[in-house]
Amino acid sequence: MDKTTVTQLQKEAIVAEYLMGNITYRQLGLKYDVDFRIVHSWVMKFQGTTSKKSSKKVEEKSALKPTVEVLALQESLRLEKLRNALLTSIIDIAEQELQINLRKKFGTKQ
Repeated sequence: MDKTTVTQLQKEAIVAEYLMGNITYRQLGLKYDVDFRIVHSWVMKFQGTTSKKSSKKVEEKSALKPTVEVLALQESLRLEKLRNALLTSIIDIAEQELQINLRKKFGTKQ
């Protein structure tokens, strides 16, 4: 394919084929008669990065603004910390009421 004959739809199809993970830039370049570097630039543009320099800027921006996945993980961590605190409190109350030690003593030989 010539640079002028590649439509936007064809570019998207080539990028999608690469993102499926079964083919390399070079293989796509040979298959569609396009320079593999051009295929690489299409994929980078689709992913929101254009070069190593601009990828640093994207990383900085993403570091400032947490993604939905990060927020979900933070919420999950918060809930697990609350659960841990609840279980620790339950053990403390049980030890006080039953007058026995329920926690394992680390470092002692049994």
